[in-house]
Amino acid sequence: MNREKLTHEEVVTKVMEALDSIRPFLNNDGGDIELVDVVDNKVMVKLQGNCQGCPMSFSTMKLGVENTIKQFAPSIKEVVSVE
Repeated sequence: MNREKLTHEEVVTKVMEALDSIRPFLNNDGGDIELVDVVDNKVMVKLQGNCQGCPMSFSTMKLGVENTIKQFAPSIKEVVSVE
């Protein structure tokens, strides 16, 4: 498979598409997610609403958000939650 290297803007667009695909699930629980930045193949996001401080937020971040973002933008290595 021939994979072209995406520009930073294209990676950010893919990350936003991924977040938009999972946002309805977070909204159903009274939460949301905001993209803070993408630096060196690392995505920084901020959980909001009921997702902020939820005991399940680590699982949501790693199993839901990170896996989805990596499907949309395979160059992403990690997703971290910031305050």
